[in-house]
Amino acid sequence: MSDTPVVTRFAPSPTGYLHIGGGRTALFNWLYARGRGGKFLLRIEDTDRERSTPEATAAILRGLTWLGLDWDGDVVSQFERKDRHAEVAHEMLARGTAYKCFSTQEEIAAFRAEAEARGSYAVFQSPWRDADPATHPDAPYVIRMRAPRSGETVIEDQVQGRVVIQNATLDDMICLRSDATPTYMLAVVVDDHDMGVTHVIRGDDHLNNAARQQMIYDAMGWKIPVWAHIPLIHGPDGKKLSKRHGALGVEEYQAMGYPAAGMRNYLTRLGWAHGDAEFFTSAQAKDWFDLKGIGRAPARLDFKKLENLCGQHIAAGDDAALLHELEAFLAVTGAPALTEAQRGLMLAGMPSLKDRAKTFPELIEKARYILTSRPILRDEAAEKALDAVSRGILQSLTPQLRNASWTKEDLEAILTGAAADAGIGFGKLAAPLRAALAGRTVSPSVYDMMLVIGQDETIARLEEAAA
Repeated sequence: MSDTPVVTRFAPSPTGYLHIGGGRTALFNWLYARGRGGKFLLRIEDTDRERSTPEATAAILRGLTWLGLDWDGDVVSQFERKDRHAEVAHEMLARGTAYKCFSTQEEIAAFRAEAEARGSYAVFQSPWRDADPATHPDAPYVIRMRAPRSGETVIEDQVQGRVVIQNATLDDMICLRSDATPTYMLAVVVDDHDMGVTHVIRGDDHLNNAARQQMIYDAMGWKIPVWAHIPLIHGPDGKKLSKRHGALGVEEYQAMGYPAAGMRNYLTRLGWAHGDAEFFTSAQAKDWFDLKGIGRAPARLDFKKLENLCGQHIAAGDDAALLHELEAFLAVTGAPALTEAQRGLMLAGMPSLKDRAKTFPELIEKARYILTSRPILRDEAAEKALDAVSRGILQSLTPQLRNASWTKEDLEAILTGAAADAGIGFGKLAAPLRAALAGRTVSPSVYDMMLVIGQDETIARLEEAAA
């Protein structure tokens, strides 16, 4: 396999949003391919025409794009390849690895009822498996795989290890229905083969499918890909992830204000490990990611860990890139867009805003002093901080600030001097200053706010609060 370029794929069904588990599967495939100079392909498994919708496909593409997972080439539609799938089923017929089955639904149901009456589970054994083609009626038929009846099928899985399935438990599965539409099992194998997929990395709920799909590879004489079936994600209580655990869709996490880099880091770490590394960049993840590091036990969603990592990524993020992602967050949540003036101030204030903000809503709360305009709306604590004494101090400050050179050193000298003149520590003066500038008593540093909004606006806000 080492000389063959790595090709991975993500193949979701477009029946709803991009599930958080699907997002992680896509991420694992993307990391594995990108870290080896390979290709990451995207296929939409839209053969279920009743449940597949263009809206769901669009939601999946939006989710992958937000996560930063770029794919190579065009998105493949499985439905559009149905003629190719049928062609392979007929080729299997010609090879003798498949056969025409004329059994009706009633006959199959009667076979199963008889087996149940005997108290045994029996896989359906078609009477047409070894029938002489001369006896074939002129009637609708399905094409069934001629599965081995004895022995075992072995799946060499990179995560689950060696998995052995007894062939006696596998039926002659249908590959092509009587209306000439392919089954999921056939379509997946044909698509993976034709797309040159070398590594199938997917949820372990597909592990049983691998045995049946391997038979199709064998029937066509095709090379079997490397299998890697990854455990599913569970909720914090260890139970299968469901709505009661919170957000399930990738786009919901964007709307909650988690940065994509933090989300990638968290999902990479969810069920995979590289030593003790918790915080890492996408470049490091691409270098490090391998199949050996994936655990066999289901991973548990941990929102505290997610927030912690997201906070680290915001703090380490590039200011302009953070602003760009913040604006995308505002757009998806329907919040007003930033004005040109606000954009400039946000960029100037980003070094102090991104410190200790775990999500974009927290960052916006810290940026309230930038996003608000006079008259400043103050919360209850801010109103309390602006008592008569505080207002008097603010009033005496403004003439000194008019003559300041507006550097941090100059401002520090003026403010600490004002606090000393009033016989109070600077901490006592900081609360009314925050209340005047931000309308809050919790905000970024007073000096940071004054330097970002500038001399004229600072003085105007102090005068408004002192009035």
